[in-house]
Amino acid sequence: MTDEVDNRQHSAMTNKIVYKASLKSLAQELRREMTRQERHLWYDYLKTYPVVFRRQKQFGNYIADFYCAKARLIVEIDGSQHYEPEGQDTDRKRDAYLAGLGLKVLRFSNYDIDKLFGSVCEQIDQVVHRRITE
Repeated sequence: MTDEVDNRQHSAMTNKIVYKASLKSLAQELRREMTRQERHLWYDYLKTYPVVFRRQKQFGNYIADFYCAKARLIVEIDGSQHYEPEGQDTDRKRDAYLAGLGLKVLRFSNYDIDKLFGSVCEQIDQVVHRRITE
């Protein structure tokens, strides 16, 4: 095992979030170049949501689309690559790692953002409130 894998496994077991300086520039680039659906969710809902969300927050080797620290909640917007077998396998591993850190991951498709935006916002709001009051 590499030190990086050991570090991730140890971090997941201890609920410690590891920061990788090498991903900082990628996270900044992803913030600048959000997809249309990410921009919609951010500018039309999460940016002014009463509980703070951050964009492109990194956890170990991963960068989450949106993160609410108070609710320990990650919101992901999935494009078509996430529905291919390889993308689904990667997402399962990623979600397991994040769950090991005590984080909840909500996934929405681009279609959900485009066609069911109100329902997406309502679901995010319900999960945030539930996790804050637990």
